[in-house]
Amino acid sequence: MANHSRKHSHQNHKLHEIPVTVLKGVGAQLASKLAKMGVYTLQDLLFHLPLRYSDRTRITPIGELQPGQAVVIEGEVQSCSVAYGKRRSLMCRLRDTTGMITLRFYHFSGAQKEGLAVGTRLRCFGETRRGASGLECYHPEYQHLDKHVTELPLEQTLTPVYPATEGITQPRLRQLIVQAEQLITEHNLPDLLPEALAQHAPQLSLQQRLHYLHHPPKEASIDQLLEGTHPYQQQLIFEELATYQLSLLRLRQRRQALAAQPLQVRSTPKDAFIQSLAFTLTHAQQRVADEIAADMSKATPMMRLVQGDVGSGKTVVAALAALQAVHHGYQVAIMAPTEILAEQHRHSFEQWFSPLGVTIGWLSGRQRVGERRDNLQKIMAGDVQIVVGTHALFQEDVTFHQLALVVIDEQHRFGVHQRLSLRDKGSHTHTNAQHRLTPHQLIMTATPIPRTLAMSVYADLDYSVIDELPKGRIPVETVVISQQRREAVIERIRYACQNGRQAYWVCTLIEQSESLEAEAAEDAATLLTQQLSGLCVGLIHGRLKSKEKDAVMGAFKQGEIDLLVATTVIEVGVDVPNASLMVIENPERLGLAQLHQLRGRVGRGSRASHCVLLYGDPLSRHSKERLQAMRSTNDGFRIAEIDLKLRGPGEVLGTRQTGDIHFKLANLERDIHILPQVKDTASALIANEQYQPIVDQLIERWLGNNENYANA
Repeated sequence: MANHSRKHSHQNHKLHEIPVTVLKGVGAQLASKLAKMGVYTLQDLLFHLPLRYSDRTRITPIGELQPGQAVVIEGEVQSCSVAYGKRRSLMCRLRDTTGMITLRFYHFSGAQKEGLAVGTRLRCFGETRRGASGLECYHPEYQHLDKHVTELPLEQTLTPVYPATEGITQPRLRQLIVQAEQLITEHNLPDLLPEALAQHAPQLSLQQRLHYLHHPPKEASIDQLLEGTHPYQQQLIFEELATYQLSLLRLRQRRQALAAQPLQVRSTPKDAFIQSLAFTLTHAQQRVADEIAADMSKATPMMRLVQGDVGSGKTVVAALAALQAVHHGYQVAIMAPTEILAEQHRHSFEQWFSPLGVTIGWLSGRQRVGERRDNLQKIMAGDVQIVVGTHALFQEDVTFHQLALVVIDEQHRFGVHQRLSLRDKGSHTHTNAQHRLTPHQLIMTATPIPRTLAMSVYADLDYSVIDELPKGRIPVETVVISQQRREAVIERIRYACQNGRQAYWVCTLIEQSESLEAEAAEDAATLLTQQLSGLCVGLIHGRLKSKEKDAVMGAFKQGEIDLLVATTVIEVGVDVPNASLMVIENPERLGLAQLHQLRGRVGRGSRASHCVLLYGDPLSRHSKERLQAMRSTNDGFRIAEIDLKLRGPGEVLGTRQTGDIHFKLANLERDIHILPQVKDTASALIANEQYQPIVDQLIERWLGNNENYANA
């Protein structure tokens, strides 16, 4: 009776408003454990779907068992004894009419041993594996069968296994979900996507589909369910991906409602700047520069992502945008993820802008206190027009005079919140506090992203591609060589350096540890110095102080160092045209995008350049495919497509995907085929005023407290 009134009392409430504490047995302690899993409401609980399923609906004869199966078996105990090996264990031999298996328990009590006496009948569930005595089952769940009961009923549905956290057992989660299902009606849990926009018109209500996924019937395809390809899963995945798109499109709408300083293009300084360059802009650079200029001339903040392959000339496009802001009397912030890349940008901007009388400031985490304080004062007073720096630009004590443009290079290396904090620095600096202005944002990446993925994952950004390399650029020839031929590779370096060229030797490590990488690079440098007597070998890694790095890079650029041994810190931003040979040790440890970035450090001059991938034996088939891809093409977009196919979107997208997007069901690698339709559905929903309440409900359902995770 109490349950009935409880159910009745919640029928007119929205599920996202009903806390889990309405469930029997859920107090503050259990609620806080559920909160760790992102479960706060009944809706969260119902959308907390199984990771996998076990089949407890049928008994498998012991004689048919194979290793690696999760099965229900029944039989009679033939023997039970304690075995003494490396670890003490209780071994129990169970027989049915078809065969015998060993049940092994490493944690057991005397009472448990007594309860497993010879002749006892058991029903067990567990995973089979090969053991010392043939097939074994470790720590199975089991129950005693009464000799007088001929048949004990089996489960009628597949048993769900949920994502869980410490202190919450599977049986408890199952019981809570059953309780939640009893409290809801279809009125509480509507299908939100309009039928005309959904992927497929659902045959069952959302409540029925969720019930199916929590308790699949025994005839359900367990393979489909485990792969996430069951139609009911795919319908929910479609809704989740559409919601993610909607959240980004909402961000775009919010951004368009903000005010920015309109900065019209002034052709005289722009033309003078272009004529002062030592090279001619490509058509692609001109096209993208025009797109940026048009954005910046509007009174809404630009948010544009510029993709360009290694060496396509993104920095000069950013310089043109900076010029547009500076000539209106505003400041520009240019941020890079590493000291080396930030230094490279500072050098380029000083070279281009100093002759024009534009002042360049510098801010890095490694500056001395006094120097940093002076720079902060100049930035606040407006004495510097372009500020180049690393993540130090994010820090609270950095105040700009009038910031109108933010340029972020290699943006996937930064968290969304860092981008947001830099954007906010502009909104607080305008003199009229009632009309705070948001700076324009230009985001650049040399990590090519396949178009389908980019248009979906960066739906909040406008999107430009510099898809043309400067004229005269000679493609880098890539060769794949085994470590067994290391001596020959070293001789090749000697020959190149003796003929006036320079080379890189890149060390890679599986462990992402700066100190271990530094050690490996130091060892390699010592060895190569011995083997290449007469040549000057330099060393650079992440543990060096900023001044030491600058000194090494300066010497390398001046041609004083023949061979530079480095870790992957040189992946972006190092530009030495005379370096025409690169050796990457153990390239199989890196992703294709990273290898492509490294390779882009050579081939920047007029000479033919080579990249040697010096792999360790034996290579897996997967690694062979990846290295073959590097050999076959220099096109970063083609490499990104291969990387997507071989390693998945997490590798292609970097932080944006792995750090900021937490899908409950969707998997971009598996579900990429539905992204175009997802994009169309989200665009149709966001464009229609009558659908806005639906958009709110979808965001509440799938993102809940996380709606602002992409709020940048």
